[in-house]
Amino acid sequence: MSAETPVQSAGSFTRLRLRFRDWRGHRPFWAGLFTLLGGVPIAYFPYATLKLGHMSIAMATTAGAGSLIIGVLLITLGLTMWFQQATRIFAGVAAILLALVSLVVSNIGGFVVGYLLAMIGGALSLAWVPDKPRSEAGGRRKPLGGPSGNRARKGAPEDTAGGTGQSRPPHRADDLGGADDARIEDRDRGHSVS
Repeated sequence: MSAETPVQSAGSFTRLRLRFRDWRGHRPFWAGLFTLLGGVPIAYFPYATLKLGHMSIAMATTAGAGSLIIGVLLITLGLTMWFQQATRIFAGVAAILLALVSLVVSNIGGFVVGYLLAMIGGALSLAWVPDKPRSEAGGRRKPLGGPSGNRARKGAPEDTAGGTGQSRPPHRADDLGGADDARIEDRDRGHSVS
């Protein structure tokens, strides 16, 4: 093994971590995770047999099949939130409804743990909104109108001082503003705004 091996594996680990971070950022990841984890206790507890010493405790109920169905559906909805972002609203509403039904059907919603996880996952799915694409490379949105966009009256000079039609010299970086207090200069973009 050479001394370069850990560096190469750290590079690939960093690359994988960044790819996962990018994948996670484009979908309701936490909503899917909470919903998926909420389905596990709801499906598991009715079929679990706990051992305390020589005594075994079975939590099986007559609604064990219903609990299994609810748990599997919640796990499926969690995966749907991850891989089909367009259905996040449906999946969120369905997760909340299944969590509410699990209170009655499945040992108080998997002893309230599954119920709470599924409710949080459904609410996060409903609240998640995909990112909007940026309009420019710098991330600024283009102005729709106003002083740098469409002019209110046609034929007006480019820059006027006091509204009398007198031309004003172009904006300079060292210009500290004129005597006109009503004029606000936006030095960031290099144009004047009145």
